Amino acid sequence: GYHADRWKKLLIPNSSSTKAYFDTSDKDPFCMYNYLLDITTWNKSVRRGFIKVKLSDYAGDTVESEINSEASTFQQYKRVKILAGFHRDIEKIAKISLTFSTKTLIGPKHKLRILQMKLKSLNNPKR
Repeated sequence: GYHADRWKKLLIPNSSSTKAYFDTSDKDPFCMYNYLLDITTWNKSVRRGFIKVKLSDYAGDTVESEINSEASTFQQYKRVKILAGFHRDIEKIAKISLTFSTKTLIGPKHKLRILQMKLKSLNNPKR
């Protein structure tokens, strides 16, 4: 991805015709910081729902992801990749919290047991 204020300098000189698609937020300064959440679950039963990611730095500053409109399906020992977008970037992450939700008001609550998790910054892949 390219920052919105620098995309022309980076893309136009490299191509005679350039198409640009921007993933922005609705809040000023309209930047989105994207992370790829790669998780493997341990539940024996199939779970379907949404994951919300909360990142915290060492000073206690937190930022919460936007929930995707599509539910993910979680099966035992199967990897699921989820795109998580944030309105602010946290440079040095001290804590990652996940909340699993089925978005139903009634019915039993389910836990999602995580066997392995990786979080990768797409804006800053060297992190």
